[in-house]
Amino acid sequence: MSDFYFGTDLFSELDRLQRQLSTFGGFPSSLRSSQLGTFPHINIGTTDDSVEIVAFAPGVDPAKLDISIDKGLLSISGERATRPQQMSEGTRQYAQERFEGPFRRIVELPQQADPDRVQARYVDGCLLISVGKREASKPRAIVVQ
Repeated sequence: MSDFYFGTDLFSELDRLQRQLSTFGGFPSSLRSSQLGTFPHINIGTTDDSVEIVAFAPGVDPAKLDISIDKGLLSISGERATRPQQMSEGTRQYAQERFEGPFRRIVELPQQADPDRVQARYVDGCLLISVGKREASKPRAIVVQ
């Protein structure tokens, strides 16, 4: 008889174990960050023509953002200014979820990304970065003769 009981659904137990492990730092991904609470949060997607990155960075001055690509790594850095104290003077703070201060995120781009074809814009607190793909890597139809 085993000392371990997994119930009838092994997959739900594995899911629970993964959630518990993520509490302690999680598994590293292709993003060069494994810390919980990393700022800014990002989404990465792809189209036939480009790699699309959205960095959620509300409260960041777009003029203070620095975006660079070197050796297949996209770097986003800047600083989120501190806000004036909004709590009353006698309040003891025991939690703060809003990040303030300097930040840097590094994203590994796929090999088909073309570092010479990058566009970036800041809209409504979101940094939208589009990295074009190399022509040789785009899908194309082959005509059968």
